[in-house]
Amino acid sequence: MNLCVPNHMAIIMDGNGRWGKRRGLTRSQGHYAGAQAMEKIIDASIELGIKILTLYAFSSENWSRPKDEVNYLMDLPVKFFKKKLPGFMKRNIKINITGNIAELPEHTKKVLIESVDKTKNNRGIIVNFAFNYGGRDDILQAVQKVIHEVQNKHIDLCNVDEQLLEHYLYTKQLPDPELIIRTGGEKRISNFLLWQCSNSELYFSDIYFPDFNGELLKQVIYDTQRKHSIAE
Repeated sequence: MNLCVPNHMAIIMDGNGRWGKRRGLTRSQGHYAGAQAMEKIIDASIELGIKILTLYAFSSENWSRPKDEVNYLMDLPVKFFKKKLPGFMKRNIKINITGNIAELPEHTKKVLIESVDKTKNNRGIIVNFAFNYGGRDDILQAVQKVIHEVQNKHIDLCNVDEQLLEHYLYTKQLPDPELIIRTGGEKRISNFLLWQCSNSELYFSDIYFPDFNGELLKQVIYDTQRKHSIAE
């Protein structure tokens, strides 16, 4: 299978909680299984030669979930990075965080910042975790920053364009994703990368994320590539 892989791929990792419930487990156990699947997808992305992988780990809407589930999701990055960071360093993986981390619990925020700092000089795949991220919030905070710059006469209003606004988005250092995959059966974007997805290929899979693996990822890329070949 000859694959033309995207430079930047993003995944909405949906279905963890439902995966757990269908197996008589808790939603939190489903999230743990999702974390295990996440590492497999990172490995597969490295193997395929993808340069940037964005993973929708926690949305700004997820705060409305039950308190015990939210608490677990805040603790999960601490356990995940403490265990996996040495391996990420060996494999030259660079960690990036997209989202409003200022609102996170201190222990969660600390481990995310430390992971970014420790891997900042790595030159392999960029794994960008969207954590406490919302697309509308992303655009809003960028607009607010631009207004502040204009009011303080650091920017002339006539120079405000798309390229300038993008400089103030959470993803300012990353190109837009060519492919966005959503697992779990839902066919919606759920406030994810609203500005950045304007030209992205969207692929919706019925597979719950804990069951999503490298072979399925290759199939998704092949399917999208084949669709474009037929269209041409």
